[in-house]
Amino acid sequence: MKICVCCSLSFTDEVKKISNELEKLGHEVLLPNGVIIDAIHQPDFDAVKAKRDNGYDAIRDHFDKIKESDAVLICNFTKNNVENYIGANTFLEMGFAYYYAKPTYTINPLPDYKYIDDEIKSFDVTVLNGDLTKIQ
Repeated sequence: MKICVCCSLSFTDEVKKISNELEKLGHEVLLPNGVIIDAIHQPDFDAVKAKRDNGYDAIRDHFDKIKESDAVLICNFTKNNVENYIGANTFLEMGFAYYYAKPTYTINPLPDYKYIDDEIKSFDVTVLNGDLTKIQ
């Protein structure tokens, strides 16, 4: 299965490990370009610049990867003391995946965000609780 990973770039190290695990399970993995180029570890990292000024439009590029995939995996870990963090960009990607009827999985339970709780739950997400073998 071709799986597109969506995440905060803050999770780059964790996502690379998950990508390796998915490949060992026989999946093809599509990663965000920011993870591929290890943007978060660059000393002059600027999130907006990384999305606009690297010779590509990172948001549209990742939407293309979602559209090409068979499923989407949301990597939601703790960030800035927010458990199971899903940022604005990842939320946008979840909506895009939903529009294209892509099965969507999260590594961890959904976050408790009152302002978008209904929307996240409406995306019909399967929570893996860390078990990548549940992706079907």
